[in-house]
Amino acid sequence: MSERWTPDSWRSKPVQQMPAYPNEKALAEVEAQLATFPPLVFAGEARNLKKALARVAAGEAFLLQGGDCAESFAEHGANNIRDFFRVLLQMAVVLTYAGAVPVVKVGRIAGQFAKPRSSPTEKVDGVELPSYRGDIVNDIAFTPEARTPDPQRQLDAYRQSAATLNLLRAFATGGFANLASVHQWMLGFVKDSPQSRRYKELADRISDALNFMRACGLDLESHPELRATDFYTSHEALLLGYEQAFTRVDSTTGDWYATSGHFIWIGDRTRQLDHAHLEYFRGIKNPIGLKCGPSLKPDELLKLIDVLNPDNEPGRLTLINRFGADKVGDHLPGLIRAVQREGRKVVWSCDPMHGNTITSTSGYKTRPFDRIVSEVRAFFAIHAAEGTHAGGIHLEMTGKDVTECIGGARAITDEDLNDRYHTVCDPRLNAEQSIDMAFLIAELLKQQRGGKTAPMPAAAGL
Repeated sequence: MSERWTPDSWRSKPVQQMPAYPNEKALAEVEAQLATFPPLVFAGEARNLKKALARVAAGEAFLLQGGDCAESFAEHGANNIRDFFRVLLQMAVVLTYAGAVPVVKVGRIAGQFAKPRSSPTEKVDGVELPSYRGDIVNDIAFTPEARTPDPQRQLDAYRQSAATLNLLRAFATGGFANLASVHQWMLGFVKDSPQSRRYKELADRISDALNFMRACGLDLESHPELRATDFYTSHEALLLGYEQAFTRVDSTTGDWYATSGHFIWIGDRTRQLDHAHLEYFRGIKNPIGLKCGPSLKPDELLKLIDVLNPDNEPGRLTLINRFGADKVGDHLPGLIRAVQREGRKVVWSCDPMHGNTITSTSGYKTRPFDRIVSEVRAFFAIHAAEGTHAGGIHLEMTGKDVTECIGGARAITDEDLNDRYHTVCDPRLNAEQSIDMAFLIAELLKQQRGGKTAPMPAAAGL
């Protein structure tokens, strides 16, 4: 790594997963235009998130991170944003109340547009075209025109991110997140779920607690933490030109921050030590994530931590583990021991989605819910055995009633996938499966904290 860092010093390094734009001049013009746009998030917000994640690293809170695999221009709408935010609130309240732990809420939203691909091209019926890399790069339609990377799409991604953030901020602070509305957060199709009684019982207990506090003379309206919530955005930072355009100096500290999102992460395919993504990330002060897959060795992880968090700052670095249910036991313990041995302060988070992807007999890419659950259980068990803190969960999920992952409370089958398979990239948990997951994690958190699991009706699939 070079000693001197600048927002564009990454350009002198080898780079992976960056699209080949046919018109470099047009790309430069778009990046210059983006550099004049207002930031999407602010340095002070990113610092607040880093403080919250420092509590997670210390075992005093839990990170709930989730959202779309890849945001879509076509599906952008107020109802979809509301439904996603609502199911994340439901999950957070389950974790906070049933798991007895503060929850840091981070969405994969308002910027999660670019996707890494295993191959730069794909072939259909003998025709080979560039791979779809997310709506910020090209279009899902399989035509030469649609698959040609278009820099103008970065402007569309910015505008959609700004509109999404505007609505999310209104939801978080404008009354929608009021804890008194916990019963109203039930999505229509979840009301008929086999596990709806479980959520209603928890909501009843919260309402009873609020009524008790009122009866004791407490003015709940004077407590903003009951009426609003902190919510942060995140995405995988693949398009470094786009990220550079939103890398701004914080006027209060003089530090550089990525203002495209509060929290950005490096993917498992772009974490090479001497490459461009590491170079860019080392210079920004945001809280950041690093995806850790089966190929990552303990000594390499320590070198990455040296680059990304040289000051060993709590809350700066989240290690997002994505091994698969059949591999987590082989790889995670060694990474934990190396990090503990060197005294590195990190957040450990589990991504149980990416390592558990299969192709169904009907030809759909899917993720079995039981494998997802198995990796989450193993993640908690390994941390318990190592004496460390299972700090977070990282899910690809939606507030919609999709049928993309098999299993769960309604036991979605291979045959059901065709009903509502809407993802443009990877399969997501639907709202019902996401709340299923929250109840499971709440039970595991109670065990981690040494408490007894609160008696709740069993949910199918857990």
